[in-house]
Amino acid sequence: MSPAVLAYGPHPDQFLELTLPEGSDPARVVVVLHGGFWRAAYGIELARPLAADLAAAGYAAVAVEYRRVGTGGGWPATLEDVAAALDALPGLPDSARLDLGDVTVVGHSAGGHLAAWAAGRGRLPAGAPGAAPRVRVTAAVLQAGVVDLRRAAQQRLGSGAVQEFLGGEPGEVPGRYAVADPVGLLPTGADVLCVHGTDDDVVPLEQSQRYAAAAADAGDRVEVRTVPGGHRVPIDVAGEAWAVVREWLGEPAAARRTGTTLEP
Repeated sequence: MSPAVLAYGPHPDQFLELTLPEGSDPARVVVVLHGGFWRAAYGIELARPLAADLAAAGYAAVAVEYRRVGTGGGWPATLEDVAAALDALPGLPDSARLDLGDVTVVGHSAGGHLAAWAAGRGRLPAGAPGAAPRVRVTAAVLQAGVVDLRRAAQQRLGSGAVQEFLGGEPGEVPGRYAVADPVGLLPTGADVLCVHGTDDDVVPLEQSQRYAAAAADAGDRVEVRTVPGGHRVPIDVAGEAWAVVREWLGEPAAARRTGTTLEP
């Protein structure tokens, strides 16, 4: 199955790769957002193995490229691109093959931030980047996600990657943090799974735990699953962490809605 490469904007990095499963019926949609601390050094190549595996399992897989810091991205372009890619789905040539009532977003590291943010777009104020979503995210998988931006900025994760992405410290650009930080966009109403390596020294497990605790306080359904290993363990399609994701995706939505689980 070869992906169709489709532009959602004029910039060279504004494109997505759609891989459809065999058959003709509408398929559940899983959008994959790659990580890399929002920087241009990392791209869609990180998402492709996950998207290929998902398509082979029967999902309509969408790998998204977006503008990053160093290629015209950062605030607000990166957020605008993720929103535009999702909102482009109903207009794709093969949109009849997409079940747009069942859209999951999967993201690793900074992609986990973008996935959590996409799930919370419905809470954005009018006029904010990404507000008024055309496509609703019904579930999200956050793989070692940077999902509490203020805390990540405080810890200077990625040698100040959050500050580079948003153009300053929380006290300098508070409005940007208010719009971009997933913990400020709760509750989302989406089913959420956080998967994190116990030995992750790039994005601490604390990030997933803080997001899950805030989501629980807001009444959202969140599960945190820890797996042995470091930062890139969640994107190894042959590993335990990805098996956890595949199993979770295969569960009926009702089965996920049994409350919040926080692992120690």
